[in-house]
Amino acid sequence: MPEFILVIFEYIRDFMELGGPVLYLIAGLLIIMWFMIIERIFYIRGAHRSAVKSAIEEWESRTERKSWAAHQVREELVSRVASKLRENLSMIQACVALAPLFGLLGTVTGMIEVFQVMAINGTSNARAMAGGVSRATVPTMAGMVAALSGLFLSFWLQRKAEQEREKLNENLTLDH
Repeated sequence: MPEFILVIFEYIRDFMELGGPVLYLIAGLLIIMWFMIIERIFYIRGAHRSAVKSAIEEWESRTERKSWAAHQVREELVSRVASKLRENLSMIQACVALAPLFGLLGTVTGMIEVFQVMAINGTSNARAMAGGVSRATVPTMAGMVAALSGLFLSFWLQRKAEQEREKLNENLTLDH
């Protein structure tokens, strides 16, 4: 195994030990969030196009497109495609919201440990207290970084879903 990969693994291990067990929760949440984001990007680039094509073909194959029933079929086609587009978006947003909360949980538990050490040993060692407080803030930082990494793509996926819905709505013409 190349040496730089070992260095990266050691750095990650040291970081995880520094932040405590909450960092494993944040890492798990981050992996799940990015798995869902990547899945949505692949869906938009692949299967979504065939779903749109199928909906347009189904609509174009209708002989009558002006009645109330035809409008209902049209709405159902648009809703079906849009629903598939929005799949997992709420879970991605939940992950974005949960990451900083997990980080805050890690900081609170870390601060409790610092206060317990202060209660036992006293407050005479300011350097030890500063180290403990610094260590306790690592989970909050990790949670915020995890949330920020998914926030932009979460908004992009929402906007893309809405744009694709509007585009399909425009492509299913009523004038035939």
